[in-house]
Amino acid sequence: MVDYHAAGQPSYQYGGNGPGIGDYMAQEDDWDRDLLLDPAWEKQQRKTFTAWCNSHLRKAGTQIENIDEDFRDGLKLMLLLEVISGERLPKPERGKMRVHKINNVNKALDFIASKGVKLVSIGAEEIVDGNAKMTLGMIWTIILRFAIQDISVEETSAKEGLLLWCQRKTAPYKNVNVQNFHISWKDGLAFNALIHRHRPELIEYDKLRKDDPVTNLNNAFEVAEKYLDIPKMLDAEDIVNTARPDEKAIMTYVSSFYHAFSGAQKAETAANRICKVLAVNQENEHLMEDYEKLASDLLEWIQRTIPWLENRVPQKTIQEMQQKLEDFRDYRRVHKPPKVQEKCQLEINFNTLQTKLRLSNRPAFMPSEGKMVLDINNGWQHLEQAEKGYEEWLLNEIRRMERLDHLAEKFRQKASIHESWTEGKETMLRQKDYETATLSDIKALIRKHEAFESDLAAHQDRVEQIAAIAQELNELDYYDSPSVNTRCQKICDQWDSLGSLTHTRREALEKTEKQLETIDQLHLEYAKRAAPFNNWMESAMEDLQDMFIVHTIEEIEGLIAAHDQFKSTLPDADKEREAILGIQSEAQKIADYNNIKLSGNNPYTSVTPQIINSKWERVQQLVPKRDHALQDEQSKQQSNEHLRRQFASQANIVGPWIQTKMEEIGRISIEMNGTLEDQLDHLKLYEQSIVDYKPNIDILEQQHQLIQEALIFDNKHTNFTMEHIRVGWEQLLTTTARTSNEVENQILTRDAKGISQEQMQEFRASFNHFDKDHGGSLGPEEFKACLISLGYDVENDRQGDAEFNRIMSVVDPNNSGVVTFQAFIDFMSRETTDTDTADQVIASFKVLAGDKNYITAEELRRELPPDQAEYCIARMAPYQGPDAIPGALDYKSFSTALYGESDL
Repeated sequence: MVDYHAAGQPSYQYGGNGPGIGDYMAQEDDWDRDLLLDPAWEKQQRKTFTAWCNSHLRKAGTQIENIDEDFRDGLKLMLLLEVISGERLPKPERGKMRVHKINNVNKALDFIASKGVKLVSIGAEEIVDGNAKMTLGMIWTIILRFAIQDISVEETSAKEGLLLWCQRKTAPYKNVNVQNFHISWKDGLAFNALIHRHRPELIEYDKLRKDDPVTNLNNAFEVAEKYLDIPKMLDAEDIVNTARPDEKAIMTYVSSFYHAFSGAQKAETAANRICKVLAVNQENEHLMEDYEKLASDLLEWIQRTIPWLENRVPQKTIQEMQQKLEDFRDYRRVHKPPKVQEKCQLEINFNTLQTKLRLSNRPAFMPSEGKMVLDINNGWQHLEQAEKGYEEWLLNEIRRMERLDHLAEKFRQKASIHESWTEGKETMLRQKDYETATLSDIKALIRKHEAFESDLAAHQDRVEQIAAIAQELNELDYYDSPSVNTRCQKICDQWDSLGSLTHTRREALEKTEKQLETIDQLHLEYAKRAAPFNNWMESAMEDLQDMFIVHTIEEIEGLIAAHDQFKSTLPDADKEREAILGIQSEAQKIADYNNIKLSGNNPYTSVTPQIINSKWERVQQLVPKRDHALQDEQSKQQSNEHLRRQFASQANIVGPWIQTKMEEIGRISIEMNGTLEDQLDHLKLYEQSIVDYKPNIDILEQQHQLIQEALIFDNKHTNFTMEHIRVGWEQLLTTTARTSNEVENQILTRDAKGISQEQMQEFRASFNHFDKDHGGSLGPEEFKACLISLGYDVENDRQGDAEFNRIMSVVDPNNSGVVTFQAFIDFMSRETTDTDTADQVIASFKVLAGDKNYITAEELRRELPPDQAEYCIARMAPYQGPDAIPGALDYKSFSTALYGESDL
């Protein structure tokens, strides 16, 4: 016979050097082997150990009846070890001789020893000989190693871990106080509490009585066997009737509960992890969809508005152009402000989404093509450029049309005067009256013709002015230029015809001039002096009725000075009028004295004294009217000057206030003293103070509205225009909102990553220390110095440069050359905290799938909430592995896709 020890094998020492068992078994080295032979304890151990062994052996289709006898040949002992370890043992010997049995038992003992367990004084011979004490000790060693050692709760293991687990699970239950593995279990309430804690539907705990331990124990044993697949390892009567139940039997049975419930707990933990990951992913997808919709709507509005602002087709009248200006003001006041808010909110939503993606270890969000924040900013910049150009064009076009209307009215006035003067002149010049006239009549006709030529020459300037005005109207693209050109051409053609007819008549009169000797010199002198005086009066009346347009008080004062200068010439003009009338009176006196009968009017001119007096009276009437018109315009310009000064006074307060606030918010964004919540509260109060200032902007808008309605186009009293104020105000609101959003994202980063307030302040202090120019970002050298101050080894050597380049690729992926504070915080939070990874999610799915490489829709619906289960089913690709079954889903590719490592 082969002796196990004689074969050169060392004697197995039961003390344990494996984790958990060694500590516990060090206390059990002195266990009283005589107690194993105590009838009550031995009975409990036999029943419990036998049931425990059979709970595993039945997986191999066998069992034992007598624990002393059935392990003697070593075959079932080796089989038991294979089942509970999942490993293959050496091939057993099938012989019936004692040596074969000893060899088989030695193989089993060798395997136990290979697991780090020392067996104290247990040899193969004792087992083969059926030594009950040694056999029970060996089985207890196996139970400790394979059923209890791996139990771990809060850094405690084996017996202490199992006891702590029991205490945690039964803590809420009355009359249960687990302090050990013997008398704490005698009343049966602890067993029932364990089952009720995990499966409350199986136990009516409130109906159990502490004074009925047998009923309590049997209830727990039967429920565990029927519903939890835990075989009955103990007898209620044995436990109750024993002063101190066997600790090893109780521990063995309780460990079965731990293993039965730990699987459910792992599945619950795995499901919770998946739910958490899926909830984050669903929320991020909703945020992405919201961003896409808001960006699409804003871009559509921008693209729809820009063509309207770029339309430079002028209207025909100034009223139509003023309506376009009113439409533009309505766009500025009503339509654009909500879009400014939408643009600001879009940037805030985008930054928040990117922060959440970074915090959940997801890839950055890339909007659809053409919908990036940069695209929206470019579109907005294009919109504002078009807006600015459109306003300038409108104002210039209104000025141009005012100038055109003034010129057109001036053209019509001068043309009417000229046409009135030329009426009948062609008929007069075509007369043949000189053929039958007397010599005196011919003389008169010649003098009259000379006076007409003088008058004709005086009208040359007016014709040239008419042509010049028509030319200017054409150059300014006046809408009614064709009719102006037609009328001007008619006047020029008529003027040429008058010139030709005048020359022809002069030649005819000069042929008979030799026959004409007598002429009334006084009439001639009257005609010569009356004609220019008449032209002067006509020009004066034309000037007094001339329209004027001014924009400043200086211009109207200049017109008033010119008018005063004109009035100062009236006394001399009146003397000239009296002199001319005196010539006519003198001629009449001579005729009366010499009994000469004059034939009606002065033959040399059509300008009679009555005409001169009538026009002189008209000039006298027009002078006060001109006075009143100029005074009214002076009042208007004084009112406009008041509006300018009123607007300038308010603008010179609001403009510097906005500039000061912009500088203050810049300093606040750099200094950031106190906690992040304090900073955010301070920013909110600061933002509210800015919003409270809005009434001052509204007052300025009202004053600007009055200025525009008065068509005031310049203001020398201030350098601030309403456009400057609006742009500054919008920038102030946007900068304040963006600064608050940055602090909110820092709070979100701190809370999600578990960063303490002291760490956040340390990060801010380090960043600000190296941000020398207070620009809110660090250059590469500044950032390297900051890292060195924080303990990073990035000195100027090959290894340090490689590490620094790696860090720069993380904090500056776009190679912009600067590191923002948010990127710095993200990097430091990743260095100090941990987040879920794709591998962790894959491991969680594997738990739900029962260690399979795939998972089914039924398993997902059973383990996950309905909406998240359907979310996974809709996105998981079919599993293509060799062990695939119909309906199998690939959870690995789905998990990696969640973190951007592959396409879903």
